Amino acid sequence: MNLLPYAITDESVLLDLIPQKKPFVMVDKLLYFSQEQVVSGLSITAENLFTENAIFNAPGLIENMAQTVALHTGYEYYLKKEPAPTGYIGAIKKVEIMALPKIGQELITTVTILHSIMGITLVQAEVKCNETIIALSEMKTALA
Repeated sequence: MNLLPYAITDESVLLDLIPQKKPFVMVDKLLYFSQEQVVSGLSITAENLFTENAIFNAPGLIENMAQTVALHTGYEYYLKKEPAPTGYIGAIKKVEIMALPKIGQELITTVTILHSIMGITLVQAEVKCNETIIALSEMKTALA
């Protein structure tokens, strides 16, 4: 995997790449980008909306995967010097959650684009924590 020459961690840049705004932001790093794949990072904090009793819950993992897809689209538009479009989760085909991360841990989410046509994108997502896969998903996203 070829990482970007430097991770994009500047909050103002990341917020320009995704339609979500604070406090509903579930990505804090862009680590890798290609036409077929994107890798994001998220450090789990106590302040996160999806953290409860020091655990980041399942809906947060799903939102993290969806926002990683949005990050791919947003960065693609950024490279074209165009504003990032708004997108939605159109369907979740499969979700498997094996573990929930704790405060202080970091998620590394890899999204692979399987198909993309007319604003509908089918993706496969994998979330790792400490090099262990903790969640998998297939979802469709749609541009507004």
